[in-house]
Amino acid sequence: MSELALLLLFAVFAVWWHDNRRVQEIAVARCRAACERAGVQFLDDIAPVWRIRLARDAKGVLRLRRVFVFEYSTSLGERRSGTIVMLGKVPMALQLDDHVEAKGDEANRFYP
Repeated sequence: MSELALLLLFAVFAVWWHDNRRVQEIAVARCRAACERAGVQFLDDIAPVWRIRLARDAKGVLRLRRVFVFEYSTSLGERRSGTIVMLGKVPMALQLDDHVEAKGDEANRFYP
């Protein structure tokens, strides 16, 4: 029985890890596009997870709400931080320094 439980635990972890990687790939692509639009350079080509919690989407379904952080550089060479909030696989907000690009349902306008 313990082998079955261990196998099930491993399977759950593998599914979670795969889903997290997929959401992270989406977040990186959105960050790269936002930096391009803002005329800044997306650095390091990564956006690590900073925070994960449960939240409800517009339909009331529980989803993982992930906050990713990333760095970008201005034309002056200043290194700055930004964040992107993902609810499930949907971007909810993206912030470059003090400029918020999209919040809530408006995010779909910016992210096809």
